[in-house]
Amino acid sequence: MTRQRTVANKPIKKRRRFSRDDFELMSISLPTVAWYIAFCYLPMFGIVFAFKNYKLAPGKGFIYSLFVNSKWVGLDNFKFIFKSPDLANIIRNTLSYNIVFIIIGAALPVALAILISEMHSRKLAKTCQTAIFLPHFLSWVVVSYFVYAFLSSDKGLVNAIVKLFGGDAHLWYQEMQSWPGFLIFINTWKTVGYTMVVYMATIVGIDQSLYESAVIDGASKWQQIKGITLPMLRPVISIMLIMNLGRIFSSDFGLFYVVTRNSNSLIDVTQTIDVYVYKAMREKSIFGYTSATALLQSVLGCILILIANTVVKKIDPESGLI
Repeated sequence: MTRQRTVANKPIKKRRRFSRDDFELMSISLPTVAWYIAFCYLPMFGIVFAFKNYKLAPGKGFIYSLFVNSKWVGLDNFKFIFKSPDLANIIRNTLSYNIVFIIIGAALPVALAILISEMHSRKLAKTCQTAIFLPHFLSWVVVSYFVYAFLSSDKGLVNAIVKLFGGDAHLWYQEMQSWPGFLIFINTWKTVGYTMVVYMATIVGIDQSLYESAVIDGASKWQQIKGITLPMLRPVISIMLIMNLGRIFSSDFGLFYVVTRNSNSLIDVTQTIDVYVYKAMREKSIFGYTSATALLQSVLGCILILIANTVVKKIDPESGLI
């Protein structure tokens, strides 16, 4: 009988060697690892700006300017956002828009994904999917020109229709009360397609035998959606909701600044944290403001993600992000 070596009455496990399969898997993952290092980890070096008053030293280079010529200012860069007289309006706009975006983003893409997946004509389903997904690829600059073509005061399509029916032309870029609805509609139109595709991919992966069994049991289409599709989508919906909550203190700069053409008449409904910081940096050229605000947004977003994940795990242990 072969005697097995033991340490403290426990068998010694043979160390697994690095195999060819491991090398192939590691080689496949290298591009992704390189991408994360280049675009996710190296940019974190910019956190230093949040605690310094950056001043460029002519002819000395970036590293010398940052670490030698720039003084440490501690938390002074974080104070400027809290000293703003418009702080309440900025926070209100940022949170209000994002809450509406999260609610719409949690309901509408799911409904569209289910409706398109239930279409009998695959050709029509692909056409609808492409039409809804297409705006995702448009930049906010292009979207801003589309919006201007509709809302221009002299040659806009909307004013042309209003005049056709005997109404008076509107100066849309000066009418503040109309833009919250415009911004919500534009953001939904541009972003709903991407989230919808994520849910459609999940629906395609659902075992079809579950639906066949439901049909045999006499379940209606609504009962199938309620009893099979939605429960299967619940983990993905939870993950998307948690991720969106992590961005609740951030805003899409292109939507609130570019699409509105930085109109001063709309500042009360378009001034979000990101827009305010951009304008402050452009006026004072203090890079630390941007870094400090971005760091604060990231920290608060991370805390929200952890809290939301904990709550979701308490409700459904299988639906959490981590």
